[in-house]
Amino acid sequence: MSRQLTFLLIALCASSALGGETDLRALYSQPPEDWPAPHLSEGVEHRELGPLPPMPEPEDNPTTPARVELGRQLFFDPRLSGSRQIACASCHDPQLGWGDGRRKAIGHDRQIGHRNSQTILNSGYLSSLFWDGRADSLEEQALAPIVDPSEMHNTLEEAAATLNAIPGYRAAFANAFQVERISREEIAQALAAFQRTVVSRRSRFDRFLDGEHEVLTTAELRGLHIFRTSGRCLNCHNGPLFTDGQFHNLGLHFFGRRLEDLGRYEITGDKSDVGAFRTPGLRDVMFTGPWMHNGLFHDMDGILRMYNSGMARPKPREAHRDDPLFPTTSSLLKRLHLDEDDLAALRAFLEAISTRPRNMEPPELPPEPGPDAATPR
Repeated sequence: MSRQLTFLLIALCASSALGGETDLRALYSQPPEDWPAPHLSEGVEHRELGPLPPMPEPEDNPTTPARVELGRQLFFDPRLSGSRQIACASCHDPQLGWGDGRRKAIGHDRQIGHRNSQTILNSGYLSSLFWDGRADSLEEQALAPIVDPSEMHNTLEEAAATLNAIPGYRAAFANAFQVERISREEIAQALAAFQRTVVSRRSRFDRFLDGEHEVLTTAELRGLHIFRTSGRCLNCHNGPLFTDGQFHNLGLHFFGRRLEDLGRYEITGDKSDVGAFRTPGLRDVMFTGPWMHNGLFHDMDGILRMYNSGMARPKPREAHRDDPLFPTTSSLLKRLHLDEDDLAALRAFLEAISTRPRNMEPPELPPEPGPDAATPR
């Protein structure tokens, strides 16, 4: 019997008894290129789920142990902030999935941030960062919170001056970058080098991909199938990171209301980007809540039910009825008609791609010189 005919018979069995453990396990024990065709909208590229590839790194900032360790110290050091009380780790805590567990971050002078603090897990793979994609690299992203008045409330000049006044940092930067004076460029590169090491641990789904085909439960396996087919999740959450890296409008923009957030439009000025936000990756998603750009969602079951209904589709109020900027929810979102067992299977699969991130204790930081020490020039 030909391989193609064998595959067809297996597929027919699976389609006649969707979710049957034996059929699905046989089907998904094949190489991913032989898995059932996903349910994708026209024009959506098929990027199959898979293991994480090697971490890319820019030619001008190779990842070295010295740069990574220096970046780790900076990441946990509150002296980068104007108040000397807020570190990068204040909003990206390894014990909280490298987020902060809050709906929105709390920054300088107890100010409430504009959006939910995203996890930095796997951020080194991304070509655009922040919910609205305003940074194109980790090096660019790393400096933005330092100068944001509602976050770390500092200037890059003051941050560099603080580090230059600490002998231990001057020595560490000289070792990592061969520089006598610390500048914003080296600060950004060190922070980025460290963040590129913050990656997801192997999940049970990764083990399944490696050939351990019994490691997924029946519910998780069925959830994988629904994720790729009737759940239509692969339209946006695809590839090794479970994200297309694109920007989509889920109808959660609150246009013209108190919680309004125009998303990507604030960066591009393009009408089609109103209310659009970057698709987050789903690896370790069960440890990175609350979810969505506004952090309003603490219940994954509720999120799955919203997707099942086709997500939010707000209509303009009278004042905005003729507003050309009023956005339309993405056409990729459709009513799915999944039942409670289907939704439970989807949640089970999300558990299978989630492994609790490895904890990291704050490092020992270089001490500041005594009050009588000379300030370097």
